[in-house]
Amino acid sequence: QVHLVESGGGLVQAGDSLRLSCVVSGGTFSSYDMGWFRQAPGKEREFVAAIRWSGGNTYYADSVKGRFTISRDNAKNMVYLQMNSLKPEDAAVYYCAADQRGFIRPFSNSVNRYDYWGQGTQVTVSS
Repeated sequence: QVHLVESGGGLVQAGDSLRLSCVVSGGTFSSYDMGWFRQAPGKEREFVAAIRWSGGNTYYADSVKGRFTISRDNAKNMVYLQMNSLKPEDAAVYYCAADQRGFIRPFSNSVNRYDYWGQGTQVTVSS
């Protein structure tokens, strides 16, 4: 069974930085595409960033491009999201997700593509 646990959320001021972490246990982490999604109150869950199973390609939502960086450490089964220059509109619950067939199919930023999800970590940004 595959488990994902996020950490690193918190309350920050606009312009500050946060680093989210996600540890994955079970399964074969090195074959998973990994993504970060977020969901604000009253809104649908949306794609934030993703990294291919090999670490060779990364993808970002336009709203975070240039401010957020996704990375992974396959030796530690970890994926990270470095968030800089945070804005109030970045406030949401952030979820880590794994696509277990990432190594055999093209990238997708669809929520429905991802098989495993963490419980989420809250990010609050005050103005």
